[in-house]
Amino acid sequence: MPAATSPAPLGATAGPDGVNVSVYGRHATGVDLLLFASAESDLPERAVALERTGDYWHGHVAGIGPGQIYAYRAQGPARPEAGHRFDPAKVLVDPYGRAITGLDRYDRRAASAPGDNAAVALRSVVVGADDFDWEGDRPLGPAERRGLIYELHVGGFTRDPDSGVAENLRGTYLGLIEKIPYLVDLGVTAVELLPVHAFDPQDAPAGRTNYWGYSTVNFFSPHPGYASDRSPLAAVREFREMVKALHRAGIRVILDVVYNHTAEGGRGGPTLSFRGLANRSYYILERDRREFTNYSGTGNTFNGNHPVALRLVLDSLRYWVEEMHVDGFRFDLASILTRDSRGTPMLRPPLWLGIETEPALAGTDLIVEAWDAAGLYQVGSFPGQRCSEWNGPFRDDVRSFVKGDDAAIEALMARVVGSPDLFTGMHDGPSRSVNFVTCHDGFTLADLVAYNRKHNEANGEGNRDGGDHNQSWNSGVEGPTPSSAVHEVRRRQIRNFLALLMLSHGRPMLWMGDEVGRTQQGNNNAYCQDNPLGWFTWADVERHADLRRFTRELVALADAIPQLHEDRFWKVTSHLARGDLSWHGVATGKPDWTPLSHSLAWTFEGERAEDRVHVMANAWWKGLDFELPILPANLDWHRVLDTSQPSPADIDRGPAAPTVARASFPVSWQSVVVLQAR
Repeated sequence: MPAATSPAPLGATAGPDGVNVSVYGRHATGVDLLLFASAESDLPERAVALERTGDYWHGHVAGIGPGQIYAYRAQGPARPEAGHRFDPAKVLVDPYGRAITGLDRYDRRAASAPGDNAAVALRSVVVGADDFDWEGDRPLGPAERRGLIYELHVGGFTRDPDSGVAENLRGTYLGLIEKIPYLVDLGVTAVELLPVHAFDPQDAPAGRTNYWGYSTVNFFSPHPGYASDRSPLAAVREFREMVKALHRAGIRVILDVVYNHTAEGGRGGPTLSFRGLANRSYYILERDRREFTNYSGTGNTFNGNHPVALRLVLDSLRYWVEEMHVDGFRFDLASILTRDSRGTPMLRPPLWLGIETEPALAGTDLIVEAWDAAGLYQVGSFPGQRCSEWNGPFRDDVRSFVKGDDAAIEALMARVVGSPDLFTGMHDGPSRSVNFVTCHDGFTLADLVAYNRKHNEANGEGNRDGGDHNQSWNSGVEGPTPSSAVHEVRRRQIRNFLALLMLSHGRPMLWMGDEVGRTQQGNNNAYCQDNPLGWFTWADVERHADLRRFTRELVALADAIPQLHEDRFWKVTSHLARGDLSWHGVATGKPDWTPLSHSLAWTFEGERAEDRVHVMANAWWKGLDFELPILPANLDWHRVLDTSQPSPADIDRGPAAPTVARASFPVSWQSVVVLQAR
């Protein structure tokens, strides 16, 4: 007697007597399970017709188990005018599959064109019960201190031949493990990984590669291209090894997840999975149902608040926490997740309510990019109770101040204290704000001070892609220059940006390589540059050792300021009334926020006088003399940071930090200075 089959759970579930499969397909008229003898097989060796219960197609197959290669074909109406795009010629990845294989033979064009694509299709792999030896590892839970988030690309971090990583491990999960000591030395407490959900590298202009990975094929499978071993289950095992190693070093793992769209694109895109099984459920469609609504800017929009898609997202998040031990998620274009099936933003979107009330995610770090490509901008108003948000205004306002714009002081003051003007809800605090000056999307920090305009010609789109509003300044010369004077300005500005980032309330985030002056030669949209332009350049670690040292010491300096770890908005005062922080201009207690002001100072007051730290920022084109707050007679100010000074005098937290023996301090043009009471 054949084993009983069940519609629950979804996906492929291995048991002692075979595998049960289940897939959603409300409007399908038939679904076949395809079984392949190996990852190299051109055609399935067997097709099993699934039975239907309600909206689910399921079956049990004896004699197979973990490692089995499988996929689906679905029959149903090919009626775009009704929102149905069934194509029984297309091989479909299981939406709940735990592993994917076939990248080395995959052809995106065949999934878009008429005809059978079995020989060149992506396929799923049965993953068994968790027999991985976690050695007691578990997600690390909420951080006690604010820490430092380091955004990085798993492949690009070690792909450079100068990385020192063995050739077979470069650009892999295991290769990243070898560089954990580098991250620890820098002071990193969390890595935010660009997408590691299995994605379509061919979703890019002709002759290029989708390098960043914002083109998801499956929300459960780790990307197989980052595994050193090409066997079907290697990516699952090696991803877990990476997570376990990062946890041993005290580093949390945050995944950049793309639940807002998929690799299937718009009307002419490939049929890979969702489109061929339940197009009307998984995507937001225009009123005529022929076209895909495009709030993502990539051709389609995932219908995350549809009950079936909502369940899939929640199941995916649970899986990555419970089975893969990740510590958090950064939701790409998260505002899309607040839209209903008509695209209208909701005050209480079911998906986000589900995420925030899911017990398995109770200790998970949730970070949102609170905007989308269709103009919905929700920074400070995203409908969530416990998420942090990428603070776009922090990026813009700090850039504006450092490059010397007028009328920049008032906005800078708000950003320094955690953006209480943006985060005004009863549950809000400075941890709501993820502060950054640069990220993967835009100029690197070195390019921010070397280019006035983007240079994206290498992307093959006529320099039309990427943002035009960069708020950058090239320091007098566009791009590379032999001028030592220009290089001095650029180095100083980089240090200024880093200092303001680390000395502001909120959660700081650093983009891969900014600590060593990594350049993309002015390309502000390197999504298709899987080459040295987009990789971490390991020669920079020695070439710009002074900048790396400055960053490391700055992270440690900020970590030693107690107020920066408090998740409450500070009591802010003048020097005449003691609070957590006091504002100043060039005169103590008199901040100048008039339009032509380019200077600001503030004091972290501390519980004791010896805990005081004083920051002075001068974005003017000449030096300014800043009056200093008065200390008790037994204490002096010591200069611990001055971005105008060459290394190692730019930062010195040790006992040799120079004493300031006068009532004022001369802050050089375009510089940040930090004094500490001792």
